[in-house]
Amino acid sequence: MAFWRLVSTKNNPNPNSTLCFIRTFSTSFLITKTPKSQTKKRKKKESARTKQVQHESERIQHFENILHCDNRFRFFLKTKDFLSKQPQQVLRLDDAGKLYRELGFPRGRKVLKYIQRHPLVFQTYRHSNDKIWFGFTDFMERFLEEEERIMDEMEKERIDVVRKLLMMSANKRIPLSKIYHCRSLFGIPEDFRDRVRNYPEFFNTVVEEDGKRILELVKWDQKLAVSALEREFMVDEDRAKKAFQFKVKHGKFLDLGEQDERKLNLLNTLPLVSPYSDGSRLDLWTLEAEKYRVGVIHEFLSLTLEKRASIHHIVEFKEELSLTKHTYAMLLKQQRSFYLAGTEMNWVVFLKDAYGEDGVLIHKDPLVVFNEKLCEFADKQKLEIE
Repeated sequence: MAFWRLVSTKNNPNPNSTLCFIRTFSTSFLITKTPKSQTKKRKKKESARTKQVQHESERIQHFENILHCDNRFRFFLKTKDFLSKQPQQVLRLDDAGKLYRELGFPRGRKVLKYIQRHPLVFQTYRHSNDKIWFGFTDFMERFLEEEERIMDEMEKERIDVVRKLLMMSANKRIPLSKIYHCRSLFGIPEDFRDRVRNYPEFFNTVVEEDGKRILELVKWDQKLAVSALEREFMVDEDRAKKAFQFKVKHGKFLDLGEQDERKLNLLNTLPLVSPYSDGSRLDLWTLEAEKYRVGVIHEFLSLTLEKRASIHHIVEFKEELSLTKHTYAMLLKQQRSFYLAGTEMNWVVFLKDAYGEDGVLIHKDPLVVFNEKLCEFADKQKLEIE
């Protein structure tokens, strides 16, 4: 950049020009634009996809570690389930690269890289047509046989879980596809749709006009219609009363002291609405309806293997359990019983009382013990010889 001076053309040799500009000095040394290194970078506004549910100062680390472990073993667990359903339990590598959703690896990544992380579980081999396939190792097949044995032994308990889910549902009926989609959450076997046929005294399968198969409850069992919270209330009434908190809105004219206000709130602490009652008949925004929804989520989590569930599992049963779109905000208010982890768009809710202070489940289902052993085995690079 330079400054220019207008001068007369009296002595200008060019007769056709009356004016001319003369450059007087250069200004190239002046900084006219702020360097990028000195500009303030605008912070990107956090979206629900990235914003953490819990503030860093309020996070419970052992719950957060469980989510980290889930991400670590996502490929292994999803691939195990998918491969188990394939003919002869093998899959061509070229086909596997397109199944990133089904196998649980990021899109655009090479599936072979993830297979090689678990050499004791998966093995690759070249077929006669020169194509590479992969399947389970001999050691992994032994684990699958053990898993099948546990499923058979726990069949009665799983049948009761499905019965309780139906008893909590609004119309005592749930599409089979929803139960199948969430089967791993409750430890339900892959072939449960066939197994329910062996229990006509409990279930009835109806095929609707659109082809959707619905599982209906045949017989109500009052012995099963007792929630985990109600059982706890019988053992430790004070502890059960502290499980939830529903603050009562009261006018300032009452002029209540801190102790009196606590007593007033205590009257509305314990959800007295059974999750096995018909919540669809309740007035949507009443305190009674909120007690019901909180109690339903508590009972729902109690039926799961690991006493936790993701938003996707909960939304799956939104209609059947008479839940609203405000479930996330509702659970955030109940910090005594629930802990929410993850992001606002993809969160997981834990049943806090089911875990010890070290973050370990107090009562472990046999399938949970098996899965822990399986993940420990899958994480090794070579077999240890004792």
